[in-house]
Amino acid sequence: MFGEKILDYWDDILKDLATLVAIPSVAVPTQGGHPFGDQCAKALDAVVEMAKGYGLEAKNVDYYAAHAEYGQGEGNAVVMAHLDVVPAGEGWETDPFTLEIRDGKAIGRGVSDDKGAAVVALHCLRALKDAGVEGKRKLRVVFGSAEEIGMADMPYYFSKEQHPDMGFTPDSGYGICHCEKGIIDLNIKADQDSPLVKTFRSGTVANAVPAKAECAIVCTAEEFDRLLKASENRKTGFAVTRTADGAAILATGKASHAAFPEGGVNAAAHLVELLAEVFGLERLGGFFRFVHEKIGLSTDGSKVGVAMSDEPSGPLTFNLGLLSASQQGCSLTVDIRYPATKDGGEISETIRKAAEEAGLSYCLLSDAKPLYLPKESQLVTLLSRAYKDVAGEECGIYSMGGGTYARQMFGKGVGFGPSFPDDEPNHAHDVNEQIDLRRFRLHAQICLEAMYRMLTAD
Repeated sequence: MFGEKILDYWDDILKDLATLVAIPSVAVPTQGGHPFGDQCAKALDAVVEMAKGYGLEAKNVDYYAAHAEYGQGEGNAVVMAHLDVVPAGEGWETDPFTLEIRDGKAIGRGVSDDKGAAVVALHCLRALKDAGVEGKRKLRVVFGSAEEIGMADMPYYFSKEQHPDMGFTPDSGYGICHCEKGIIDLNIKADQDSPLVKTFRSGTVANAVPAKAECAIVCTAEEFDRLLKASENRKTGFAVTRTADGAAILATGKASHAAFPEGGVNAAAHLVELLAEVFGLERLGGFFRFVHEKIGLSTDGSKVGVAMSDEPSGPLTFNLGLLSASQQGCSLTVDIRYPATKDGGEISETIRKAAEEAGLSYCLLSDAKPLYLPKESQLVTLLSRAYKDVAGEECGIYSMGGGTYARQMFGKGVGFGPSFPDDEPNHAHDVNEQIDLRRFRLHAQICLEAMYRMLTAD
């Protein structure tokens, strides 16, 4: 099996992964004159330098993305990975930007999402070159720099570079993700009209369940006592402190990817529910009353009237990712993953009407349309066989709520790896992000076998 050859490069894979993890490449648009910030630019420079050092053709496309390439021909097969990461957050047991190997696991921000897979794909390309494999087309590994903030890197990249004929992104899980839900990001704003809430702050990105929320409120000593009692023995941890004119509250929940909000504990939503219970809806004001009545603790959109499901991709998910308030105004941002056969425009319109009826302003930030590739397609068949031949078991085919670069491949790509269904949690988008190196070695072999077959397939 050709895929086994990747193990010859294992030490270099870990060395290069450590180099990339050390770059805190959180995408920050237009920072320092680069499209997605200086750190993302630094990561792209680093991977291009690696590729050229291994004798591969490589190109930086105006710091939006880069690619390494092997082979010739009119066709273009691609493996798409990203080098940007979500913010580290608080509570790590290690330095998030220093790769640490412990108990057979690699720990650090980006190791599972998606720098580990990016480095493996680069070395798979290197292995094909070193072996002198003659292919039927070009094979590129594309390295993006804004996947975590909406994938604005890829439209620009593909406006300059050849579109793929086939491809996959190792940024989901095995078997093959042939169907991705649509993704809506929306923002709702209002003037600050709450006589209760002075300030409120929660969340760092829309596509993660916020693990922490904090607010300052105005209340009497008697109300403070009620608040303190109500905050006890809850799923969310609350720290309540008396201030000169009221209280400061810190809520601690549990982070999770927005595609699986039911797996987290939304600190912002639980804090608003606590305020509603203790102080009543009138004291909340219009904005926080909307959060309580139309969002609450639900993760399926049912309170605002958009709960739905379909057979290929399952139910809609609804994540309150960002929530803030100050004297300058109030704002919330929601991340929705909707079923592949449903209409994102109708979902957006339903929420817009609800927001405007409550006197709030609504803005649709983005609507990434769903991905759906038939199970019988040539690509799905090719990848299924590569997986089976290396892993020794049938390759499952599934759908998911996560948004990956597969939807940027013009209907020609799917999600494929790197994690396995029975893996322990890798904590992507959470503290202590990690990969099991034994399983990661298996992924590397599958990835090389798949890339070999894409390169040589008729």
